[in-house]
Amino acid sequence: TANLGVALARLGQRVVVVDTDIGLRNLDVVMGLQNRIIYDIVDLIEGRCRIRQALIRDRLVPELYLLPAAQTRDKSAIGPADMVRVSEQLRGECDFVLIDSPAGIELGFRNAVAPADEFILVTTPDRASVQDVDRVVGILESQGRDSLSLVVNRVRPELVKRKDMRRPDEIVETLSIALLGIVPEAEDVLLASSRGTPIAHNPHSLAGRAYQNMARRLVGERVPFIPFLEGKKGVRRLFSAIRGLFA
Repeated sequence: TANLGVALARLGQRVVVVDTDIGLRNLDVVMGLQNRIIYDIVDLIEGRCRIRQALIRDRLVPELYLLPAAQTRDKSAIGPADMVRVSEQLRGECDFVLIDSPAGIELGFRNAVAPADEFILVTTPDRASVQDVDRVVGILESQGRDSLSLVVNRVRPELVKRKDMRRPDEIVETLSIALLGIVPEAEDVLLASSRGTPIAHNPHSLAGRAYQNMARRLVGERVPFIPFLEGKKGVRRLFSAIRGLFA
């Protein structure tokens, strides 16, 4: 979520990233903003601050803001109706609101999806992760929430070529939702997160370019996918699987 927010803001979009992981917040650390927090989303909901006081501007991209989660409160401190009210306030403040959902399908998940218009699901190539996302797809579609897209994260091309890791096109076919992007696993991604500078800031990184291309697709551009999976057959299979994104 932080990387996509950075990439959108670098395109000139005004973006707010919302951390809904009450009690276990981490987006502030990933974005290098942990020392700037005065108010959080619970303070906003309970009326101790105004929306502009709760938003923290990014250090590197002025169009990017974070609404942090509360670290010392229980997940029950906010509910879906609270998230809808907060999101309605944010709609007038920015172009994109990116709501980061905590793991699982309990209250935190329900809070995150309640106000959303579109859903970006993230999976890694392992079977357990794909199965979890497939369950979430089923939940959302049963609620009539069908504006779904997929990011396949931590792909290792050398394992894909050896058939020790599932191909992205196979995952897309399994989940039957449009592909937004593929992010390769790389050391620079981990280093960037630990330094509080998301990899999307780095245009020379393959992963950084992947996030930048995702952002361009979200604003309506037709951007080819980076063919880091070598072999013409693999590239053809991938493009066949992603045609639904622009249908």
